[in-house]
Amino acid sequence: MALKNMLKKKSGSDNRELLVSIDIGTEFVKALIAEVKSDDKLEIIGVGRKRQQMGDMNSGAIADISGVVQNCEAALSEAEDQAGVQAKNVVIGMAGELVKGVTNTIRYRRPQPDKVLDVAEMEFIIEKVQERAQGHAQKQIALETGNQDVEVKLVNSALVSIHIDGYKVSNPIGFQGRDVAVQIYTAFAPMVHIGALEKVADELALDLIAVAAEPFAVSRSVLGTDADSNFTAILADVGGGTTDIAVVNDGGVEGTRMFGIGGRSFTRTIASDMELSYADAEKLKVNLTNENIKPSVRQKIESAVDKTLEVWLAGVELALSEFDSVDHLPSRILLCGGGASLDRLVDALERQEWYKDLPFTRRPHVQHILPSDVVGITDTTGEIDDHTMITAMGLLRVGYDTIVVSRDSDGLMEKVNKLLKI
Repeated sequence: MALKNMLKKKSGSDNRELLVSIDIGTEFVKALIAEVKSDDKLEIIGVGRKRQQMGDMNSGAIADISGVVQNCEAALSEAEDQAGVQAKNVVIGMAGELVKGVTNTIRYRRPQPDKVLDVAEMEFIIEKVQERAQGHAQKQIALETGNQDVEVKLVNSALVSIHIDGYKVSNPIGFQGRDVAVQIYTAFAPMVHIGALEKVADELALDLIAVAAEPFAVSRSVLGTDADSNFTAILADVGGGTTDIAVVNDGGVEGTRMFGIGGRSFTRTIASDMELSYADAEKLKVNLTNENIKPSVRQKIESAVDKTLEVWLAGVELALSEFDSVDHLPSRILLCGGGASLDRLVDALERQEWYKDLPFTRRPHVQHILPSDVVGITDTTGEIDDHTMITAMGLLRVGYDTIVVSRDSDGLMEKVNKLLKI
């Protein structure tokens, strides 16, 4: 790197509040640098990406730390060169089938209903919810890994809703009442996965301020800072190795699910059925809509894609069926991630009958999340023009949430939010 550029970067970061997000995907590492502006706004000033090697990731989790670090360095350097600054604070996303995100409800009968709720009592209630959720996540991950001693750690937590004597409140502090019902979204992951991300941040000489479950980050991208949001949708991030799903109802995350089928599964089926290398199969998949492809070749590609698509749709159906506490699923499905670029995937979601046995009130409407849909984050580089960078943008929002809670820790609700680690 040229000395002039290094000096420029150093001087540019002195009086600006900067934030980095790194989306470590199976197919690509994506890095964004944003400047924190006033009024909860973020401006993206640097964008970088680097393709991963086949052995770097496994089902959304890091398999080769050194390889991933090199890719992160390349993506981050590209973003820094464009931004002309270096940033130290980073938020990193995590995916994979062993990241468990659920919404739990605890009903607490207060012994002194005439006494106003304070922070200490709310802390007690929230800790009870998180203890219950952690125990459930630990059992589930132990069952799936066959390791009864697996350690899990809280990744993200956020209030979904609070009702006092049946009355919904956005801030419970100061209210009286006997029956308190609290819904809290919590995401847990194995310590080994979190440790790998911490190692990556350390190797990059960055300060890791937050780790985020990626479907939670996607939900934060479209919710912004509106505590009274009535946003309702199913969000699906289709990556290279996994598909991450979040159900959001009236601005609250009902839960997240992940399963290990993504864009690479489609490519592998094409490679196997047509006896091609992975690289050649990927080219055919990406260029499926190219009019110059011979009809006979196109038919073979579509047949291979449809074979995997059937399995992928079954995965979506199974994931959504696990939201058994939801009376009705949202009829709007919003897609992001590189795997969502496959037109046949979008068409299948819209036109096939996969949703019939699920609690939809009508056929779901499907569309991509656009950068313009992301609340409070603008791109000044002109390079973010589609749905593939939405997760990285959502990670910026999680990082900003963390900064705000750390900075404004004097207020009562800020202390509750700090406990929640939003």
